[in-house]
Amino acid sequence: MLLLALDTATPAVTVALHDGEAVIASSSQVDARRHGELLLPAVDRVLAEAGVKLDAVTGIVVGIGPGPYTGLRVGLMTADTFGLALGVPVHGLCTLDALAYAADIEKGPFVVATDARRKEVYWATYADSCTRLTEPAVDRPADIAEKVAGLPAVGAGALLYPDTFPVVHEPEHVSAAALASLAAERLAAGGELPAPRPLYLRRPDAQVPKNYKVVTPK
Repeated sequence: MLLLALDTATPAVTVALHDGEAVIASSSQVDARRHGELLLPAVDRVLAEAGVKLDAVTGIVVGIGPGPYTGLRVGLMTADTFGLALGVPVHGLCTLDALAYAADIEKGPFVVATDARRKEVYWATYADSCTRLTEPAVDRPADIAEKVAGLPAVGAGALLYPDTFPVVHEPEHVSAAALASLAAERLAAGGELPAPRPLYLRRPDAQVPKNYKVVTPK
């Protein structure tokens, strides 16, 4: 097994290689505006660090969000392209699950929250690092305050709203290392991973104008 994992659902552009036993190379950069620019060089860097060629990869794992449309589609399209070019399976994995897997919380329950912009967070609650209790959702922090009251939190979204999430643990951003490790663990146990389809949870920020001004001559 040689899994190439990548995630662009958050400001972190993150890539890792996992050989079925451990992560053998990884790279993470936080830049919300340069996903498309940073992802492929990160893949090249990780492959070079591991000393392998892209054609040695036996499977792709991609974070499916939830996340903003623009960033999320960069990772998903790249994963699909690699899968088609190499003839290997492409697996999806919830980005929030990878954050929960890497959380430095010994005992649950806890909540994972990432920044959804528009003064909202993407969030879900977990019984432990591998067990999600609720489906991913997008809400204003004040609207879920009662649901998450008393729970420790993980993620950059939680850091933005201390009134709702007063106790925040590491990590702040998702890592492909955690994504790959969780995927490898589930695959080794015979589990199935989600299809590589995006969890947008809401419409994209950019919208096609409804009314066009006529500029052609009559």
